[in-house]
Parts: sequence; structure tokens; C-alpha cells
Amino acid sequence: MRTARKGSVEMPAFVRQLVKETEKRVSSLFKGSRGGATDGEQPGEEEREEMMPSPYLDRPVLDKLAEEGSARWGLTYALGSMQGWRANMEDFHNCVPQLGGELTDWSFFAVFDGHAGSTVAEHCSQHLLGHILGTGGIEAEDDPEKVRGAIIEGFLQTDKQLHSVARREGWERGGTTVVSTLISPYYIYFANCGDSRAVLCRSGQVCFSTEDHKPYSPLEKERIESAGGSVTFQRINGSLAVSRALGDFNYKGAENRTPSQQMVSPEPEVCVVARSPADEFLVLACDGVWDTISNEELCAFIHNRLCVCADLRDVCTQVIDLCLYKGSLDNISIILLCFPGAPQLSAEALHQEAELEDLLESKVAEIYDELCARGEEPDLLSVLTVLASTVIPGLPPGGGIQSKRNCIISAYYQQRETHKPTSPNGLGES
Repeated sequence: MRTARKGSVEMPAFVRQLVKETEKRVSSLFKGSRGGATDGEQPGEEEREEMMPSPYLDRPVLDKLAEEGSARWGLTYALGSMQGWRANMEDFHNCVPQLGGELTDWSFFAVFDGHAGSTVAEHCSQHLLGHILGTGGIEAEDDPEKVRGAIIEGFLQTDKQLHSVARREGWERGGTTVVSTLISPYYIYFANCGDSRAVLCRSGQVCFSTEDHKPYSPLEKERIESAGGSVTFQRINGSLAVSRALGDFNYKGAENRTPSQQMVSPEPEVCVVARSPADEFLVLACDGVWDTISNEELCAFIHNRLCVCADLRDVCTQVIDLCLYKGSLDNISIILLCFPGAPQLSAEALHQEAELEDLLESKVAEIYDELCARGEEPDLLSVLTVLASTVIPGLPPGGGIQSKRNCIISAYYQQRETHKPTSPNGLGES
């Protein structure tokens, strides 16, 4: 990862080292939390036959997809996504900074979080925008009611067309949540269907956020039960953890009910927010982000990072790594949209960042020396554990110590290199 001051080492290498150092403990922790056999226990023959393949890996896939772009009216954006601990990557996205024609100053962005496979998410990422524009309700005059209706109809048409394809292709299961935004010269339209989320930051504060659609929410639960379903363990029929999605047609078979009245509704919740010169940035992200960080924490963290990092892809990368370190076990995808009023690089913030990294390096050196003096092996996990219980002033708001692990791990390996034993002739061991 490239930071404000020191950027010679890529973050994924550090994460891989961390996973390598703590592999046994981390694997044991995650396997235990998934209900697997504990150390020293072997499942019986019947248990082995009934065990489902784990949806998680023994090690996370840390390779990241990163994109960036801009629109002529002043919007800049970046995308970051990573498979993480999940056995498969099921997230997709759509970034269209300029729609073209009379809608040249309009932009569309969306994150699709698939479940039970990636097919539905991929299909919808390719066709949703076309269905929305195909309604004819998106026009340069920018009538909020017409636009809102067009977005809803576009989602419903996408689901209808998807059903035909699913029957033809034999897709028996699978679905996707969607969080999207359509930005016009005057309004920001938010469309959410599921538990991915959008957050708008204005004047340094959370101005708006979408609501997650969960089965246990009162109105969602009422619709589910009216359609013949139940909510058990906070899931539809004890299985599906979202109450609105495209696809999931095995939950959409209730007779004499409209698509929006089924157990799983394809209708998005559409909200309209008037644009303001105080708008700073907008975030679209899957639940792999929101499972580990709140709206306010993410807004504060990104606001701080924009003051020390000029590359929006780096900011997205830092968010992804922060969520990974905070314990996210899901695919992680984020789109960051910056308006002309977004925070800019600050000389003062850059100086504070440099001072913080110097402080962290000195703390790591102190801990390393102290552990050595006690005759203990200063492995990475031990250093991280001690540092986590230390009061460190100036950490990025919303990120805490987890957001500076790249600096900490780099300092650790510098110390290990410095403390390498030397041979009698003064040469280091080979």
C-alpha cells in the first residue's frame, strides 16, 4: 500500500506474512466458529457424510481488483474488491461515470453482492442499467418522481427477465442484493435491494444512509409471513439472510401475489437527496464492509484518509484491509465516489501521518527489545498483541490500530532484520 510518506512495500505481502505467522491460531479460530471439529476430535463416518463444504477458505485470497475514473462534471471514483475468506468471489459491480447523450452529466454506480453462486450477480451487473434506462423515465428534465418510478420498474423488469433466463438455463437457486446510485445534476437517487448499503458524507458527517432489508425487520417480516414464509434464526425459513433481492426464485412462488409481495421482494427502496455543494463523498459497499464498521466510523476514516492519500484506489484498499483486520469473513467490495467538495491533501495531515508512523515504529522497537530482554521470542503476533493494548495518540478516526497494521508489520520485520544474530566473522547468517 502506498501511504503518505512510506510506500516501498505492498500491503498484500504484509498480510500474507501475518497470516503465515498466525496460521494455526487463525485457522483454528475460524474453523471452530463454523462449527467444525475442534483440535483432537475427528468426526464420525455419519458426520463426515453430512458435512457440507465450508464456505470459507483456510487462508484468505488477498488479491484486489482496483479501478478508478472520473466524469467531466467533477466526479472522481474508485472501486476496490477482494475475495477474502470466502470460498468464491460472488461480488460484481457497475461503474458508468457518464451515461451519454442527453444524460452526459448523469452517472450510475452499483454493487451486486451475490449469494448461492455468482451467476445472478454477474447477470444483473450487465443488464440492470439497461432495464432502468429502457423504461423511458430517465430524462434530462430530471423529474424525481419519474426517475424514482423508472428505477423501481427497471429492477422489476430485470428480475422478470432474469426469471426467464433462469428457467431456460436451469439456474435453480441463487440471488443478489443490489445497492446503486444514479446521480443527476440536481439529485442523488439511492436504490437499495437487500443488505448492501450506501452512505453519503456531507460536511464531514453522515448525511444519509440506506436501510438494510433484513427478514426480522417488522415490515419485511410481515410480508414474508403473509406470503407463507417464516422467520427463524433471523432468516427466511431459517435459510436466507436477506428479505429483498434479485433472483432467489424459490422464495417467489406465492400465488395471487405481486412480485413485491413475495417472501423475497425484488423491489428496491428508492430515496432521493438533493445535491449540495457540501457533499464530500458517497460510498457503496456490500455487507462484508458493514459487518465490521459503522456508517460513522467509515465516514470518519475515509475523510481522514483523503487528507493524506491522493489515489482513491489506495483509500479503497485501506478500507478493504481495515475490514479484513476487523474480522470480515465475506467478500469485500466498495465504490468510493468523490464530489468536488471532497477533502483534499493537507500538509498538516501529512505531517501528522508521518509523526504517527514514526511513533509506531519506535513503539514496535521498544516492544521487540523488551520481549528479547525477557528471553521471549518476539513473534509478530506477540508484538501486535502488546501494541493493541497500548494507548497510541493520533490514530486515524474510525480505523484505530487496525488501520496502521501495514506500518506496524513493516516495522516488525525491520526489527527482526536488525536483531539477526551475526557469525564470529561479522557476517550475518545465510
